[in-house]
Amino acid sequence: MKTLKFLALAIVLIGFSSCSSDDDNGGQQLLDVEAETVSNLYAPQTGGQGSGEDISGEFTKFSFSLGTTTTSETEWDIAFRGTSIILNGGSSMGTIDEPARSGEAAGYIIEGTFNDIASVNTELLTQDSEEGYVLSDWYSYDPVNHVINPTAGRVLVIKTHDGKYAKVEILSYYKDAPDSPSMESEYRYYTFNYVYQPNEGEITF
Repeated sequence: MKTLKFLALAIVLIGFSSCSSDDDNGGQQLLDVEAETVSNLYAPQTGGQGSGEDISGEFTKFSFSLGTTTTSETEWDIAFRGTSIILNGGSSMGTIDEPARSGEAAGYIIEGTFNDIASVNTELLTQDSEEGYVLSDWYSYDPVNHVINPTAGRVLVIKTHDGKYAKVEILSYYKDAPDSPSMESEYRYYTFNYVYQPNEGEITF
């Protein structure tokens, strides 16, 4: 009899625990946080320094929910052209061929290791504006070797166009991410790690 009472109590407690967990999340099962690496995302541009022409060309748009590039006019989060990274939120700097911004994307750059950035500080989120791109300061330029290198210890934290969150660590600006890129290396090919939090209202990674 004691054994039966214990089993019945255990079942009740398990059921209560399960219901409490569901209640904490609004009755919905949380989706898994996604961690991926993107290799050789091509972000060409025309014009620019030394060409005598203004920078132009279509931006390469990326969606964290899809995990790939997209041609959608509205459902993109960040977009790349040359060394420029823009957000689908805020306003344009007025440069040529920028896509229309229809979302609520925002972001910031924070110092630290990628794995140690465990949550979003929503007070730091800023949108692009006429004053500049929020995510512009991700790299350094070597004027001797004419090489672009991601600045170590800088992590891009992003609010997506639909209000979810991601963090990005840019690994390379060169095709196939060579350890020591040179002037001869093919460039404007992004390789980066990202973690995407697909659950609305969740700010942890």
